[in-house]
Amino acid sequence: MSQGSGDAAALPGGAGAGEACRMISEPALQAPVRSTPVTERVLAPDLARGMMLLLIALAHVPWFIYDVPVGMMLHPDGGSVADRVAQALTLIVVDARTHTMFAFLFAYGIGQMYARQVERGTSPEQVRRYLRRRHLWMLAFGAVHGVLLWQGDILGAYGLMALLLVPLFFGRRDRTLRIWTGVLLGVGALSVAASALVARLVPADPAASAPGAETLQRLSIAEPDYLLSALFRLPAWFLTTTQGVLTLALPTAFLIGLLAARHRVLEEPSRHLPLLRRVAVWGIAAGWAAGAGLALQHLGVFGPETVALVNGLHFYTGIFAGVGYAALFGLIAHRISVRGRRDTFPVRAVVALGRRSLSGYLAQSLVLPPLLAAWGLGLGTSLSSWSAVLVAVATWSATVAAASAMDRAGVRGPAETLLRRLTYGRAARGSDATPNTAAKGTGR
Repeated sequence: MSQGSGDAAALPGGAGAGEACRMISEPALQAPVRSTPVTERVLAPDLARGMMLLLIALAHVPWFIYDVPVGMMLHPDGGSVADRVAQALTLIVVDARTHTMFAFLFAYGIGQMYARQVERGTSPEQVRRYLRRRHLWMLAFGAVHGVLLWQGDILGAYGLMALLLVPLFFGRRDRTLRIWTGVLLGVGALSVAASALVARLVPADPAASAPGAETLQRLSIAEPDYLLSALFRLPAWFLTTTQGVLTLALPTAFLIGLLAARHRVLEEPSRHLPLLRRVAVWGIAAGWAAGAGLALQHLGVFGPETVALVNGLHFYTGIFAGVGYAALFGLIAHRISVRGRRDTFPVRAVVALGRRSLSGYLAQSLVLPPLLAAWGLGLGTSLSSWSAVLVAVATWSATVAAASAMDRAGVRGPAETLLRRLTYGRAARGSDATPNTAAKGTGR
């Protein structure tokens, strides 16, 4: 594997954390953890993470419009034509799609790091210890992030998922991964059908239902008292973290990512172009078709009796759409490399953010909640769906600019640096102090 995808593990981790993973040697050798040279990084994972952070911002910002009635996925119910278009596009393209793509990339990076370290002579037991420590810290990062700022945090879900699945599936045969992927997909399809049937036979009583993660999230955003909002965020984060694993979408994408990593699908896209094209076309088509159904539900085209089925299909096809997005970015990265466009400014800027995806992700929470939530400046009440899209794009653009400036200066993401130090201790400190000379030399 090329050294860049060694940390496709981030959103949870960005480039810095995985760079450290790849270069760790046995402690007995006392070798420092070195970062990955920019020229050796694989383009696709970095490009994908950088662009997916835009989709994450688009997914989060509608939740801050907290003073109006809501419909599907907490999007405002009603609005102008521009608002309706923004809602429909977000439901089709963004919602329940980005988290599965990152689960795929997360597993892809872990799988490649593990294989490369074993090839270099590091014992599997030691690699697993580093992984376990890193994923425990990710869970801790997620809890702090969730309680202090953003209850919809996904770091905790990824950390928990890795803690559960890495011991179960690392070192297993391809056939085992395929079988379990099929099992999870089958269970997911059955659960969609069962929930739709139950909803049709026994209509739910909203008054008798316990508050779910979405309800608690909206309460925390609409609460003007910061300390009280934190009390809402804690159970919302816990539900979001556990549901992310229990609903099976993330674990399924995770197993697919492990399998893809073994066959170097993103490192060697020229060998897998037909596969990448099929996955991109059919995966995205399935996800967007189900998303269109949810958008029509939101717009009132379908009756309430179809809510459970449409919702279930939307979340279920998020698996296919997320993996399809990863394949699409693999194709785009291949085309950029073939045409020699890797050094163009837009590509370098987005890739710079992808290398610092953990910092970029957390930076969104340093901007959006304090500006838009009721406990902050409360500007969410001034937004509509279309203007919220502009806020999301502006926030993402600012993180792209910041990451690009950091890349030119040879500075790593602060969150990635902290996670590396917590994971690898003294072994990571030497490399943290070393400027990214490869980045400076190439203008990255």
